[in-house]
Amino acid sequence: MSRLPVLTLLFAFASLLFMLLLILFRVPFPLYPLMSGQDALDLLTPFVLIPLYWLLFRHGGRSPTTSRQELIFVLLAALWVSGHGQHLAANSIHNLSGKLTEAGTLDIAGTDLFTLIYFFDERLSHILWYSGIVGLAAVLIEREYSAPALAPTAWWAATLAGVIYGFTYFASFLEDQAVAIGLPFAALVIIFGLLGQRRNLSQRPVLAFYTVACGLALLLFLGWGLYWRGFPEFSAVGLT
Repeated sequence: MSRLPVLTLLFAFASLLFMLLLILFRVPFPLYPLMSGQDALDLLTPFVLIPLYWLLFRHGGRSPTTSRQELIFVLLAALWVSGHGQHLAANSIHNLSGKLTEAGTLDIAGTDLFTLIYFFDERLSHILWYSGIVGLAAVLIEREYSAPALAPTAWWAATLAGVIYGFTYFASFLEDQAVAIGLPFAALVIIFGLLGQRRNLSQRPVLAFYTVACGLALLLFLGWGLYWRGFPEFSAVGLT
C-alpha cells in the first residue's frame, strides 16, 4: 500500500502547525524568558518538515533516487534551513526589540542595528526560505514525473491535504511578503498539473496534492489581490 496519502496529510498538518499556528505560542518561554514559546517550538520546524520532504521524495518514485536528484534535494534543503534559521533568530530579536520599545527601555528604530535586523528578518531570510520551499516542491514533482510510483491517487487525502497546505501556502507567502515567489510557482504547478498531466493525476498523488494546494492558493492570491488592489500582509490590514 502506498504511503503517500499518509505522508501528504502529515506534511500538510505539520506545515500548518509550524508555518502558521506557532504564532499562538508567542508568550515568554519559561526556561529562557527572552525567547517566546513560538521561538522554542520553531527550533523543531526543520527537524519535522525536512524529514517529511525527504520521505515524500523517496516514496514519490518507483526507482531509486539518482545522485543528481539527491544532490539537488540536499542543496535546496540547505537553502530552506538557512533561510528558516536566519528568520527564526532575526524575528526573535525583532520581536524583543519591539517589546523593549513599548516598555520604554530601548528604542532602536531608525538605527543601523534595526535596519540590519529587519533585513535578515523580512528580506534575506524570506527570499532564501521561500525559494527553498518552492524548490523542494519542484523536486518532488519532478521526481514523481520522471519515475512515477504508479500508486493510485487517494483523492480524499490529496484534497484534504491540498486544502490545508494550500491555505498555509497562501497565508505564509502573503504574510512574509513572498508573493512574488509563491504566486508564479502556484500558477506553473496549475498549468503543469491541469494542462500537462491532467490525465495522469489519478496515478500521480504528489502532483495531485500540489495541484489542489496551488489551485486553492492561486484563487486566494487572486481574490486577495483584487480586493485589496495589492498584496498587503494580514498584519498590515489589521487581521492579526
